[in-house]
Amino acid sequence: MSTLTAPRAAALTETGRPPALLLRDVTKTYDGAHTALDRVSLEVRRGSFLAVMGPSGSGKSTLLHCAAGLDTPTSGEVRIGGTEIGKLSENQRTRLRRSRIGFVFQSYNLLPSLTVEENLTLPLRLAGAPADQRWLRDLVERVGIADLLHRRPGELSGGQQQRAAIARSLAARPEVVFADEPTGALDLDTAAEVLDLLRELVDDSGQTVVMVTHDPAAAARAHATAVVANGRIEHYVPGASAPQLAAIFAGLRRR
Repeated sequence: MSTLTAPRAAALTETGRPPALLLRDVTKTYDGAHTALDRVSLEVRRGSFLAVMGPSGSGKSTLLHCAAGLDTPTSGEVRIGGTEIGKLSENQRTRLRRSRIGFVFQSYNLLPSLTVEENLTLPLRLAGAPADQRWLRDLVERVGIADLLHRRPGELSGGQQQRAAIARSLAARPEVVFADEPTGALDLDTAAEVLDLLRELVDDSGQTVVMVTHDPAAAARAHATAVVANGRIEHYVPGASAPQLAAIFAGLRRR
């Protein structure tokens, strides 16, 4: 296996369309002293699955927050499908997150007072967008929650809640789904099922997924892994196995 540094971000893919996500020389500092990200450049092509892996404090969560428009870089450029986030107002960024970005979190973030169906359509209601009923029917069937729509989150297992959260993230057909440690609260078997589902959504539906994880086994489900340390992408590894990624991870921790 060869380990490559992250590719420099390009303006267009070979299809002539902008990539789903583009970071160019992104730096994020706090209090003018601590550098969480240091000139990170990264391109995520449409219909691909990228894992971002690194130890605690490496900058991987900051990378996700800047890429998803949840935080603003100190310098550099972030684009979602060709739209530069840094040039948007806060209201415009909010609308972009609701309509073009999906989120999956470790803690599911389902509202306990709403049914699964109401949680699923909440982003659409907040965005004032009509629901595509055919898409939603296909979606709940694909993720395996069609018979759970009238239940509340507290009546579901952890795996079922995460499946509902994944369905919610896809309801608006986003350009990118950001998953932040999506299997961190699940047992090994359920985590494997959720990761299989994410990979299936990429391979079969053309969805773009960026997943932050500290787990080499989870990262190995992706098409490629960006390994982050000290605010930089130290390695960009396509098609790596869990043992290969674990070896890279161990090497970082020995520094």
